[in-house]
Amino acid sequence: MQNWKNSWCILVIIITCNVFSVYAQDVIITTRPIVPQYERILAPSTRHIWIDEDWESRGGKYVFVGGRWAEPPRQGLIWVAGHWAQKTSGEVWIRGHWIERARPMRPRY
Repeated sequence: MQNWKNSWCILVIIITCNVFSVYAQDVIITTRPIVPQYERILAPSTRHIWIDEDWESRGGKYVFVGGRWAEPPRQGLIWVAGHWAQKTSGEVWIRGHWIERARPMRPRY
């Protein structure tokens, strides 16, 4: 009987943590924040790319972190820009990220 209660308690804790972790990741808004005005400065090097619009969720709201130059973490990566995604109750920001550059396929003869 005690093992069953322990198992049940552990299961409830795991489910609760998973539910709250899902909600902690997405901040859903009904009005997009205004992109601040800024000036683009010269690139530090030819390896750097410009990240225009980017947002982070902090304290239940979005904070602008775009308008910066970034260098790929390693060679062969490209930047996929972030974007707003529609949800049933509003919109959520999908962060930009680095991905492997697709290699062109060679035609077979």
